[in-house]
Amino acid sequence: MRQYLDLVKDILENGVEKSDRTGVGTISAFGRMLRFNLQKGFPLLTTKKVSFRLIAHELLWLISGSTNIKYLIDNNVNIWNEWPLKHWLVVNGLWQDGMIGSLAWNKYMQDFTHNIKTNNDFAQQWGELGPVYGKQWRSWIGPNGQIHDQLDEAILLIKNDPSSRRILVNSWNPADLKEMVKSGLPPCHYVFQFYVVNNNLSCLMNMRSVDVFLGLPFNIASYALLTMIVAQVTKTIPKELVIATGDTHIYKNHRDQVRLQLTRNPKKLPRVIINPDVSNLDDFGIADFTLENYDPHEAIKGDIAV
Repeated sequence: MRQYLDLVKDILENGVEKSDRTGVGTISAFGRMLRFNLQKGFPLLTTKKVSFRLIAHELLWLISGSTNIKYLIDNNVNIWNEWPLKHWLVVNGLWQDGMIGSLAWNKYMQDFTHNIKTNNDFAQQWGELGPVYGKQWRSWIGPNGQIHDQLDEAILLIKNDPSSRRILVNSWNPADLKEMVKSGLPPCHYVFQFYVVNNNLSCLMNMRSVDVFLGLPFNIASYALLTMIVAQVTKTIPKELVIATGDTHIYKNHRDQVRLQLTRNPKKLPRVIINPDVSNLDDFGIADFTLENYDPHEAIKGDIAV
């Protein structure tokens, strides 16, 4: 994962200060690329501890086609909570133009997640993110009303026409963007393409906006795991993950954290073992993934920009 540190160093040295939607401010660079050979280990960051459990649960949620955070909260995965909470606060007149103290925010968050977990009606209304990733991956609605399961269609192409240059899954649906931003976010990782040669499966994922400290480590591991899952389903061999980035930024309140990471040496990559008995995309569960030999440096905390 030395290339991750090289990216951090590149942004700190060559990036430009840029305002952003959250008001936190960023140091930003544009147009970068990362490549990971999946046959040399699983690309889970080792210069800080990253939770594989959270990544795997989120990916299973995306694959399921769900757009409601109840599954995530029920499994103690809270990485999506900030945006629907903000939506709930705005609708109920509690946001006050962003002027909300951290103690009040934490209390609202505690109550909000408790209600999502225990009140199905509340969860159905306020846990819904809109037509985000899962909806677009598994039930994209065409102009004639026909539903397209893009992920399943990609798998069928890998199986039946592996030389195709059209094995893509697109999350960026302009017709749905306004609904996405009400309680969620428009897709940051907006399209991915599979490539097959000599029965080796590679994936190219494109991102429009990249939070290098908090988001990118999750994105790398998530798409590596997705590539491994699709490879197992299609009886191919996972080969390479390539990530192309647009606005690639470090939030100003993460500068100390990434500088700390730059003082740490990467360790040997872990391995992920997938239950070989699972052959259907929709049959995977959290127990089917085993992370081995992960020995990272200690975790580094950082606030998410909402």
